[in-house]
Amino acid sequence: MALIGKVAVVTGAAMGLGNAMTRILLQNGAKVVLLDVNNTAGESFQEALHKEYGSEKTFFFKCDVESEEQIKAALKKTTEAFGGIDILCNNAGILNEGEWEKTVSINMVALFRVTYLALEYMNKLNGGRGGVIVNTASMAGLIPLLSCPVYTATKHGVVGFTRAMSLASKASGYGIRFNALCPGFVQTDLFINIPKRLGQFSNLADETLKLVDKFKVLTVTQVAESFLELVTDETKDGEALIVLPDGTSYMEFPVLC
Repeated sequence: MALIGKVAVVTGAAMGLGNAMTRILLQNGAKVVLLDVNNTAGESFQEALHKEYGSEKTFFFKCDVESEEQIKAALKKTTEAFGGIDILCNNAGILNEGEWEKTVSINMVALFRVTYLALEYMNKLNGGRGGVIVNTASMAGLIPLLSCPVYTATKHGVVGFTRAMSLASKASGYGIRFNALCPGFVQTDLFINIPKRLGQFSNLADETLKLVDKFKVLTVTQVAESFLELVTDETKDGEALIVLPDGTSYMEFPVLC
């Protein structure tokens, strides 16, 4: 998929991975709509992008992905401004074992909600243009992170949802590819604050740090480059891409007959 002229929507776009994903999409010619609950960070990022890429390439909408009303409004405004949606990046997420219900709500329920609402615009069966949806999962979506059982469960859910939606899309003729991005530890605010967000598993903070020492830490730029591969390579569909500092690999899954 060539990105020139394509329209992308990125959730959790203002900081961290979402920020880097937005930039790499713009660098490759896409138009990007930024959705984030952090209004201050979002407006500041939009201002910087307008100076660099022009005001016609990006829009920022304050949007809480837990709100169906706000998502609907943002997607509607996106199609009115740009004529459609070609790329969705479900990137918004949190890690907080002390507030596990909110972790489930944002990491899984909201991701499902945004996907289904975006399908109304992207699905070729509805007159959409098709495209690609990339869901930000985690290495914890493939192997358990002992100090974060709920976070682990939500990211496993994201990987499973992504793979099932890929099969459903192909079988139904949606014209949409689905892929999961599964990075290890990434240098973001979420990573920096992990020890404070372990809740009843705070006693396992040192075990988590041992894993960090073993797997090392990625930059957001490294992850964004892998994200771009999942967006642009049209052979990638139903994939879970593991991203680590020493390289990337695609997870192999058993095939159900």
